[in-house]
Amino acid sequence: MEMIKDFEDGQHVFNQLLVTQVDKCVTTQGRSYLNVTLQDSTGSILGKKWDVFDGDLEVFKEGNIVAVEGEVLKYKGTLQFKIISGAQVSVSDVDVTKFVPQAPVPREELEKKLDSYIESLKDEDLKKIVTYLVNKFHDKYVIHPAAVRNHHNFASGLLYHSLCMADLAEQVCKLYTKLNRDWVIAGALIHDLGKTIELSGPIATKYTIEGNLVGHISIMVAEIRMACKELKIEGEKLTLLEHMIASHHSKPEFGSPVPPLTREALALAMIDDFDAKMNIVDKAVENADLGSFTEKIFALDGRAYYVPSYEKKNRE
Repeated sequence: MEMIKDFEDGQHVFNQLLVTQVDKCVTTQGRSYLNVTLQDSTGSILGKKWDVFDGDLEVFKEGNIVAVEGEVLKYKGTLQFKIISGAQVSVSDVDVTKFVPQAPVPREELEKKLDSYIESLKDEDLKKIVTYLVNKFHDKYVIHPAAVRNHHNFASGLLYHSLCMADLAEQVCKLYTKLNRDWVIAGALIHDLGKTIELSGPIATKYTIEGNLVGHISIMVAEIRMACKELKIEGEKLTLLEHMIASHHSKPEFGSPVPPLTREALALAMIDDFDAKMNIVDKAVENADLGSFTEKIFALDGRAYYVPSYEKKNRE
């Protein structure tokens, strides 16, 4: 089974692919056709189905895995997929990890690292809270993406992002020794756990009703309060942890109701912003040629980033 990254112009393909987007369109002659974005773990490709039959919109529906036959064609320098036919495949009959990009580190390694960070917490109350919340959301935490499209939008991206933040926090706390390491690490591990409710999952990720109406920050503040009630932890620790989560996006326009007002909350917000933005730039640079600029990145003020020649070593 050929993966999308290996598709070549003129190739005839019969493959199982995930439908991530579908649009019903009309040609200038008034003829209906479908624009279908197809994906596997190596990338995505725009498909076009020129002959639309009854039932095609049910088969080529966002989130469906489809056994599709077609031809790879180059149009204006970009590969497209001419869809000849397709049939829906039951998700229970396939390995879904073949259809979504994965974290660059195996999930088993990420889970071991998560356990190690939790065990390293010396503050017993913080350890209890983090353990309680991670256990509650564990099954989704280890497979969910961190976002729909902007950063770490791949399977296990949420856990990978959180652990990258913990790694950054570890080094930052060694340099700025007045920071309380336990609080920054704890914040890194649970700051985005609300996304397990805000987002639908790794397949055709979208915002849930709770995600649209409440958002992961408010969700997580409420979860911390409920956890502390269950664990009989109250007072300043509860308030400080709620504040770290509430303020980790820094500004109201980014979703935080309050700005960071403790040293550890400030560190957490800056680490989160740094890791997210580096992932966004990395993804854009990977898709651009050496000596050229990336496409404009909406999430980074619409800037295009230059790809210098020394980037070549990262591609070898």
